[in-house]
Amino acid sequence: MKNFPPSRQIRFRVAPLLLTGLVLGISSGTLQAQTSVAPVTDPVLEKRVQTLSDQLRCLVCQNQTIADSNANLAIDLRNQVREKMTQGWSDDKVLDFMVERYGDFVLYNPPLKTATWLLWFGPFALFFGALGMLMMKLKKNRSQQAEPSAVQLKNALSMLEPEQPLKNPTRADKGAA
Repeated sequence: MKNFPPSRQIRFRVAPLLLTGLVLGISSGTLQAQTSVAPVTDPVLEKRVQTLSDQLRCLVCQNQTIADSNANLAIDLRNQVREKMTQGWSDDKVLDFMVERYGDFVLYNPPLKTATWLLWFGPFALFFGALGMLMMKLKKNRSQQAEPSAVQLKNALSMLEPEQPLKNPTRADKGAA
């Protein structure tokens, strides 16, 4: 390192420290997310929490329940469910609290009512709408196809007719045959 200028010597010393700090920062965030769930105290309570967590959607992932998700919000929601149940709340009361706070979307299987029709029937409406548009487009394309003119038909037929044989073949043609 004696051959390098002082500015490069500093870079060689600082780079490993920055890399170590980055690795430690990332790993500590992962460890914190994994250990933030309260420890199991009552197996009956934990079973109720698990059952209720399977009914609530992770608002970050949207494709997973809060029981399946490792997102920080899902962990917080599981902890809230556990806390409310520890306070003696019933399952229905906890679900009502979550729906009041986050809306019907927090339920993994939202109820069928006027406000959730779009959630239930929206995908079907989009599918059938796209299918209808495709059928209209195909029908329009068929109607726009023009019939071939008489000249085009004559040209096509002339291309399909076999060529007329030669009436006076030459000697070279006889020898090759």
